[in-house]
Amino acid sequence: MTQEEERELRALLARLQQEHRDLDAAILALEGAPGKDILQVQRLKKRKLQLRDRIISIEDHLTPDIIA
Repeated sequence: MTQEEERELRALLARLQQEHRDLDAAILALEGAPGKDILQVQRLKKRKLQLRDRIISIEDHLTPDIIA
């Protein structure tokens, strides 16, 4: 992987992590609101899980393989 590709992946990773944190805050706010929209909360949670999977995939790609 070139340094440019690594920089791009790290930038993408930072954006995804920020979106994940933002979704977490939105979910907490919606769950605490009276008359909450359960379907909306479920959609946000599903998106958050998708982001987590993508984040893990990118982190794995950026972490070098260590053969013990």
